[in-house]
Amino acid sequence: MAAARGCIGARFRPHGRNVAYGLDCVGVAGVAFGRVVPADYPLRGGPIERIVKLIGRAGLTRIASAIAGAGDLLLVDAGLGQLHLAVLTDVGFVHADVGLRRVVETPGRPAGLVVAAWEEQG
Repeated sequence: MAAARGCIGARFRPHGRNVAYGLDCVGVAGVAFGRVVPADYPLRGGPIERIVKLIGRAGLTRIASAIAGAGDLLLVDAGLGQLHLAVLTDVGFVHADVGLRRVVETPGRPAGLVVAAWEEQG
């Protein structure tokens, strides 16, 4: 959660992987969990099954979305075929907001259907 909050204020950048140059939602997840993340994915998200496998291979443990809490990662169906990653906090979630063009912490839970959730192993 602290690493995700460290991304707040970074500008939005498609396929962005560096806080100084910009992040997308995958980049925020990579920074938050200290993982190298792929850059070869479609901007609309692609098949959910592929994303679930990639996150599992990154060493996160899938959990029931109903029990996800602060510091956990959510995969959200934001509508119109757009998938989005967000890191839960104690008051909301950190994510790369394309509309605001930056990484922000938004109060509450993400709008849209939560497709899957993960926690750090260990």
